[in-house]
Amino acid sequence: MAMTSTSIASVPSISSSSPTPVLKYAMKFPLFPSRQIASAVRHRFGSTTTATSSVSSSSFTWDDVFRAGESIQNDPSDLQGFLDKVKLCNRNSEKQSEFMPFVIENQIVGYVHFGFADHLRKFRDVFVFPKDNDAFGSNLGCHVTLHSLLKTAEDRTRAVGDVVKCLGKELIPGIRNELYPVISSFGAPVFFSVERAAAPYFGTKAYGVHMNGYVEKDGQKYLWLGKRSEAKPTYPGMLDHLVAGGLPHGISCQKNLVKECEEEAGIPSNISSKAISVGAISYMDIEGQRFKRDILFCYDLKLPEDFIPRNEDGEVESFKLVPVRHVANLIRNTEFFKANCNLVIIDFLFRHGYITPENFGYLKLLQSLRNGDCS
Repeated sequence: MAMTSTSIASVPSISSSSPTPVLKYAMKFPLFPSRQIASAVRHRFGSTTTATSSVSSSSFTWDDVFRAGESIQNDPSDLQGFLDKVKLCNRNSEKQSEFMPFVIENQIVGYVHFGFADHLRKFRDVFVFPKDNDAFGSNLGCHVTLHSLLKTAEDRTRAVGDVVKCLGKELIPGIRNELYPVISSFGAPVFFSVERAAAPYFGTKAYGVHMNGYVEKDGQKYLWLGKRSEAKPTYPGMLDHLVAGGLPHGISCQKNLVKECEEEAGIPSNISSKAISVGAISYMDIEGQRFKRDILFCYDLKLPEDFIPRNEDGEVESFKLVPVRHVANLIRNTEFFKANCNLVIIDFLFRHGYITPENFGYLKLLQSLRNGDCS
């Protein structure tokens, strides 16, 4: 689908005469408690956010976004809506026993479901399954590793890539022809590289860069949000923060962020280079034979008031500027955002003082943003 440009007229005004840019979109909700309102929103728009790799097209519009963000009033001490979104990215931890360690050079680099392992057993010149002597803590009596003849990263990448092609899109949907490094921890030597779409099937860690772009005006902060193209194979039509991308093999976080800023939002390097690294979040999500172990490096970029994002790669339909407090309402009470974007924005809310120790469950929510193996 072709990208729809965001004109100045379509961007909510943030002039001093209009401190609440989206007030004109206020939804006419009756005066119900916030949880009842949230339920009404979910009933109207449906459940659109899951932690799966592909979901059906969402049906909400920007008008729906503005109405929900403006109209849903929460008890500021209630963090349960945020915790629910964190849980969406950390499902089925009790099923870890169904996965065997994936070991390279005596280092655990991933986890493979016993069902997917049955497919790998057919490729005896690539994968072997030594009996486990408890060194790697397998509950299945064995672990999986690569054949001893595959000694170099290049040989391993080629051999595993051939297997992924043989297994085909029926077993591994969403092939992108993009390689992710297979490592035991960030900055460690790369054992080999694997197709991005296959990474969850091998349970290898995947890294990404995610950036919140914000504007300050008259003492209030606003976040730029993007609505994903309906043509996207994953999470079509859902909301994102301004810029995000996986971290492929052979590029640094900073260089990747600058590249993604240009492609996704038309942010020139003289501006994107000012983005501030603010930490990382992590999560572990199990769905069927997929084990996602993601670590997202988070960045903040304060943008000029007159800057308007412009998508360059066709993956974003449009952008809007939304008050941060309204974004917080959207996360707590709707399912409009791509699942992991919720976590990145919740982290922003902590660091910018929108979630404070006075909120019950503060430390529980803070800790939950790093549920995964953050290494």
